[in-house]
Amino acid sequence: MTDRPITLAVIIGAHGIAGEVRLKLFAEDADGLKRYATFNDGALTLKSVRAGSNGAIARFAEIADRNAAEARRGTELWVPRASLPPLEPGEYYHADVIGLPCIDAAGVEIGRVVAIENFGAGDVIEIERPDGRRAMTPFKEPAALLEADRVVVDDAYLV
Repeated sequence: MTDRPITLAVIIGAHGIAGEVRLKLFAEDADGLKRYATFNDGALTLKSVRAGSNGAIARFAEIADRNAAEARRGTELWVPRASLPPLEPGEYYHADVIGLPCIDAAGVEIGRVVAIENFGAGDVIEIERPDGRRAMTPFKEPAALLEADRVVVDDAYLV
């Protein structure tokens, strides 16, 4: 596994006039960001973060006012993969699954994972087939099984 950067949130705008920013979270919740003192190789130093409507509200030492906050819109907040907490058995990071090849039970490649969604009943993977069409399947057994370097998919569950 490489130590590639993993995006945990993105700045989507300013909050108030004092330099706070609104975040779209890719982490589990706002508290998950508190374990990191800095983001983007030290370019942004987290001073505080709290839950907000549809995401989180954060303050960074380098963002002093609303203009600076607005200028950071679209900035991804990332950390090295190695700094993420270890996983329990059966857990996975989306970043480790996206891009994996998908094969059927016979070992034939049927595509690659391009997204993971959760609509309330558990994770669903989106698979892009070689012809560009996309299909979705629940990301749990028996529909799909995560192996070390691929996902085995039961064709019967593809939608």
